[in-house]
Amino acid sequence: MIVFDRLWITMEKKGVSTYVLRERCGIDSKTVRRLRANENIETRTLNKLCAALDCSIEDIMEYVAD
Repeated sequence: MIVFDRLWITMEKKGVSTYVLRERCGIDSKTVRRLRANENIETRTLNKLCAALDCSIEDIMEYVAD
């Protein structure tokens, strides 16, 4: 299972709120809800997150065996 726990840690470290993701980075509230629920996300969204947070993919997600 892919989990996005690291995303919230990275956002906190960089001082980025979900508001900033929605308003300045073009990530809608439905996508934020999906991230919180560890649901499927498009690779385009992952790209936006990495660009907005200036980080690598490992900083926002990880694989955890079921």
